[in-house]
Amino acid sequence: MGEDQIELQEQFWKKVNGEELSDLLKGIAESRSLHARTLAFVCIGTDRSSGDALGPLVGSKLAELGYAHVIGTLAAPCDASNLAERLAEIPPNAVVIAIDACLGQKLSVGKYQLSNQPLAPGKSVGKVLPPIGDYTIAAIVNMDGPRQYQVLQTTSLYQVMRMAEEVTKAIVHAFPI
Repeated sequence: MGEDQIELQEQFWKKVNGEELSDLLKGIAESRSLHARTLAFVCIGTDRSSGDALGPLVGSKLAELGYAHVIGTLAAPCDASNLAERLAEIPPNAVVIAIDACLGQKLSVGKYQLSNQPLAPGKSVGKVLPPIGDYTIAAIVNMDGPRQYQVLQTTSLYQVMRMAEEVTKAIVHAFPI
């Protein structure tokens, strides 16, 4: 097994760059015979905070490209205020990929955490919300610190938009429609 491959049957959390994200998602798609029509993308966040806008930016791009099951866009965000209602929109038997921004260590900013475990939304700001997804893509948009809300409010929109584009390209590469 190559250095950038992972044992897909075991639980994993892997920190990767954009190119690795694309390759690993493609490997997951092939190993599980996943297709865009069998997936639901739950894109968590809000457009009211630059650092938390990654999910809705990705969701909007996926919806514009024609992906059928996208929950969480700039026009209709999926965030802490409506999470339970929005999760009810997930089609039965869909494989769910949860996408969110997160905070991390300085050297990890700009990287992604990919996992075959559910996402814990709001964790970096101390919220306890229901876990979401069969797979997680968490984009590390800024450094963790003592005032997480302020860090998210002052995160570079350019960084978030660049990362949202990279996540979208990885999904399109792995799960073309």
